[in-house]
Amino acid sequence: MTQQHDFTPRRTLAPLTEAEVRERLGHGRMIENINQMDQTYLDGIKRILTVSADTELISAPAYYRAAQDAPSTNAYLSALSIIQDEMAHAHIAYRMLEDLGVDKQKLVYERRPEEFKYPYAFDVPLESWVELAVANALYDRAGYTLLSDVFEHTTYGPWHRALVKVDKEEQFHLRHGENWMKRIAKEEGGLAKLQRAVDWMFPLTVEWFGLPDSHKRHNIQIDYGFKGYTNDELRQRWMSTAVPFLKSLDLDVPAYWDDAQQKYVLTFPFPSEFDAENKRWVFEGKPISWDRVMTRWKARGPSNSQYVTEIQRGYKELYGRQDEQIGERRWADIIN
Repeated sequence: MTQQHDFTPRRTLAPLTEAEVRERLGHGRMIENINQMDQTYLDGIKRILTVSADTELISAPAYYRAAQDAPSTNAYLSALSIIQDEMAHAHIAYRMLEDLGVDKQKLVYERRPEEFKYPYAFDVPLESWVELAVANALYDRAGYTLLSDVFEHTTYGPWHRALVKVDKEEQFHLRHGENWMKRIAKEEGGLAKLQRAVDWMFPLTVEWFGLPDSHKRHNIQIDYGFKGYTNDELRQRWMSTAVPFLKSLDLDVPAYWDDAQQKYVLTFPFPSEFDAENKRWVFEGKPISWDRVMTRWKARGPSNSQYVTEIQRGYKELYGRQDEQIGERRWADIIN
């Protein structure tokens, strides 16, 4: 249906061995291009860049839907500014994937919706300005936590340099959410609206960081410098700013600081069952397994297909018409 592209990895030298890559990293030298990678490093950096790019990209239709409920033109424009930033962040990551031999066009426009790799939270539709504000304060804080870790620890030079810009803009996004939550909290009935959003969005953001360390191995990711902290460490770093902020607004937060353990402790079963259609957690009853959560993640949520379709629609309409025209011309040649 679409144009064909040759995106074979641009190696001009023989790939390095794992020992050679580890030796380079052991001397504190960054990886600058595909010629300095072994296959494990290449596969790993492509995987983490794809998750980052997909997450930034899918936030655009998710945020745009909620932006329609903006209370003023200025508020609407501020949301559009954030969406523009997210699209630019996605482009940065996809462009780096292109340098690693990935067909960027195919990756964005020809994958099925369920093949995109981003946190499940974005599959649950944001339907109001209140929910957008909470998403900026919680989801963008999660993104900032993850990308700050990458910025601090990544061994891939191009990404480290690109994140100088991204890091600052993600700070703006979460501050935008905080400022709007503060304003909404002062409005009549505003605190109750915020609480309803926090009740379902806080646990989803706790999930954002993936499986607990007891269920996931981080050896290669950390040894190769794809990240510096484990999933549970990143969860704690996120809660270290999210929980105090939410409490400062007198919101009920299902987590507290435990002096004895020197960490934040959740007051709900983790993991738990989530009713996506009704945006409600089912904390009662028997705890569920992580296998059940993984099944939900892989099945995607209610807005997955809609958001990806919106992103791909123009591309498919353009190239679909071109293919039809080519087919018509070929048929005309045959019958004439």
